[in-house]
Amino acid sequence: MADLIKEIVTGIVETALKELLGKSHGRTPAKRKKRQIRSATTGRFARKTARTKTTATRAAKPATKQVSRRRTTASRSKQRSR
Repeated sequence: MADLIKEIVTGIVETALKELLGKSHGRTPAKRKKRQIRSATTGRFARKTARTKTTATRAAKPATKQVSRRRTTASRSKQRSR
């Protein structure tokens, strides 16, 4: 009886470990979402107010040249399979 219970428990543990350690096929990491602000009075989602910074407080940066980056073979094959 004890052997039977031990065998069942080890089987469950092994399958759980296989699931946890196994590779996730075709899954992409979760994308970040912007947080929404709730209104203190109504409790509904409120619109964010645009914060404008004056140019006097912040110095303007010169535009940087955009550099094209070469894709890796893995990223190219991902795009091909879509």
